[in-house]
Amino acid sequence: MKFQPTDYKLMDVGTGRIFEDAGWSLADPQAPAPSLVRAVYSEEKFSPRDDLNGLYRYAGWLPIKRTLRRSHAPVTYKSKGLGDLLGMDNLFITLSGYVPKRGARMETCSFKETEAFSVCARLPKNDKRILVVQSAGNTARAFARVCSDNNIPIVICIPNDNVSDLWFTSKLKSCVKVIATPHGTDYYDAIALGEKLCKDPRYLAEGGAKNVARRDGMGTTVLSAVEVIGRIPDAYFQAVGSGTGAIAAWENACRLEKDGRFGRNKMRVYCVQNSPYTLMYDSWKAGSGDLVPISPEDSRRNAEVILAKVLSNRRPPYSLAGGLFDVLTASGGDFFKVSNDEIVYWMLQFYNKEGYDIFPASASAVAALKKALDDGSVRKDETVMLNITGAGMLNATSRGFELKEPDLVLSTELSAEEVIASVDKLF
Repeated sequence: MKFQPTDYKLMDVGTGRIFEDAGWSLADPQAPAPSLVRAVYSEEKFSPRDDLNGLYRYAGWLPIKRTLRRSHAPVTYKSKGLGDLLGMDNLFITLSGYVPKRGARMETCSFKETEAFSVCARLPKNDKRILVVQSAGNTARAFARVCSDNNIPIVICIPNDNVSDLWFTSKLKSCVKVIATPHGTDYYDAIALGEKLCKDPRYLAEGGAKNVARRDGMGTTVLSAVEVIGRIPDAYFQAVGSGTGAIAAWENACRLEKDGRFGRNKMRVYCVQNSPYTLMYDSWKAGSGDLVPISPEDSRRNAEVILAKVLSNRRPPYSLAGGLFDVLTASGGDFFKVSNDEIVYWMLQFYNKEGYDIFPASASAVAALKKALDDGSVRKDETVMLNITGAGMLNATSRGFELKEPDLVLSTELSAEEVIASVDKLF
């Protein structure tokens, strides 16, 4: 049966205005102030599709025009080992990674696959533009794999210090190009590089948090959890670099409340950053809806020393309408920070109790959960969803892997014209 594109409109979160998607709308053209837009689906009931595989069983709440090969959905299960260690009766782990014994088969080991399979499926098959994605690591790996497997041309911008995240268990096709900013730069510099490239209309900016397909793909973690739990969780934990996944989780909890079968949305959203890269943590704890100032030098220095390098972004969607500040405020949530030592400790504890390895960012979320239990933010008898955003690298790479070297390393001082001319030569 041929797939029919999902029927939806877009809503300006700040004003509530409903409007048609022009195809790749990232904002409301009539918005009086910065705001995220949110997909409003004609299908108001949560109805997983048994006729579609992987992530696309949630197609009713994905803004997509087609389905792609080799997608996988997050897997949720009730924790025994970690739950017992923390004294929790209702701890549910939503796992994105490569842990076959748990049914998780994301070969890039990251929940960034959820956004890649949704964003790329929002593109019409005959679109001739080249997608541009900026990343601190895991997003790059996910988009590279998905685009390679589905013959979608893409340019990925990444800081050169993070290219070690570009490991793959099979060779990428030539439709995937990687351009890097020099050593000593950060994710913001990669974002700026991609913005220069997208001044040419032949290149299409993916849009990051502003892309409803990215957020709703990431939001499938909550859909997975609610399928297993049967209701909206009391609390949600995730490590954040931009906060997009936490925003996405809240948005789907709101949709599930409107469905009416899964309880009221009282899901408190708890986020965590890796100290000393605590831009959003510091802003939230200061009670500020605006980001506290941080210099490029401090941002780069802090990004260099944190273990969970993907949790570094000095331009996150925190302040705009529908952004992370609004989500934490509406949900009654909070922010935590954890050290590198705490991350290492919980990586080991998690492996001992659950039987598989997790990424540093995932361990940050576990450490935050322990802090929340200790300070009374979360009760041990509450139903908690722990978003394990990356896991199973040891399993996935056990038969070997290869690194993708950048096709170009471009100075941050280059003009847009120089960047475009350099990248054009790759195609």
